[in-house]
Amino acid sequence: MKINKLLGLGLLSALFFASCTDEEIVYKEGPAAVSKGAYEKGILVLNEGNFGAPNAEVSYISSEFPSLFQNTIFNAVNPTKVLGNTAQSIGFNGDLAYIVLNGSNKIEVVNRYTFESVTTIQTGLQNPRYIAFANGKGYVTNWGDAGVATDDYVAVLNLTTNQITGNIGVVEGPEQIIAYNNTLYVAHKGGYSFNDKISVINSSDVVQTTITVGDVPSSMEVSNNELYVLCSGKPAWSGTETTAKLVKVNLATNALAQSLSFAAGEHPGYMDIENGNIYYMKGKDVFKKDPAAATLPTTPVFSATATTVYGFAALNNKFYVGDAINYTDNGKVTVYDTAGTLQKTYTVGVMPNGFYFNN
Repeated sequence: MKINKLLGLGLLSALFFASCTDEEIVYKEGPAAVSKGAYEKGILVLNEGNFGAPNAEVSYISSEFPSLFQNTIFNAVNPTKVLGNTAQSIGFNGDLAYIVLNGSNKIEVVNRYTFESVTTIQTGLQNPRYIAFANGKGYVTNWGDAGVATDDYVAVLNLTTNQITGNIGVVEGPEQIIAYNNTLYVAHKGGYSFNDKISVINSSDVVQTTITVGDVPSSMEVSNNELYVLCSGKPAWSGTETTAKLVKVNLATNALAQSLSFAAGEHPGYMDIENGNIYYMKGKDVFKKDPAAATLPTTPVFSATATTVYGFAALNNKFYVGDAINYTDNGKVTVYDTAGTLQKTYTVGVMPNGFYFNN
């Protein structure tokens, strides 16, 4: 049978070549993949740097895990520039990355794949924290002046001119900001005190409503038209310790759909959603929650080896933990698989606080 099939194939091939001239036989190849830059398809690690010192930087881990790693990529590409003081966050918009530097009151804009500097935004910002993009504009959360509870705002950024064109006044302590269906959700973690609100800003740049969640909303993620908010609660050192909560908000109605309380004295942080599951950390322990579950998990998936957890993310069945160690020296990033087995440890910059997947 195999011989007959081979003979048949040979006859078909002969007929094909007999019916075509040299000019008619065309061999087609797919286009070669064109790299957008040296830092495409990898993970950008944002290193906050020492408070008051201009040593914030970015490290790069290749997605071809763990074949390529590089520290201080901003300075490597832009040797005449210094990134700045206290890097808070990074936002992606098209081919650009917007690096928000709280201590320098500026945003450095770079090509996200080559890391070549594009421009610096320095006017109209006061203690900037996070950035999101919607309605063809950028939106930057700002704490305003230190100790003043009434001057917090979201700055509106013209993405063509890179100029701040207006401010949206909000309640104290705007932190993480998420854009979803042309609506913005701003978590008010607290600024110079503590807060328990989510501001909802519509496409007309108006605060449509505020949602009361739990004290110190530290992480937000959107999944299946629902907003999940991890509220860490006020710590004991504040003098009025409160209970941490995991809250689910129905984005069709902006109403609370679920609120689960942690045990007294527990203050979780660093939430991410991966493959439909919610992951968060309590201390060094990583927990996994099914969004449909009516209770919080009691057993961790694994425990990280970090000295001082300072950042967390999950992607492609791997977990990344930022370790600030002593808040002074270079930190570390530890990478784990789904079983919690340590895969790799990288020495990065000072205080690694965030992971950004540059796909």
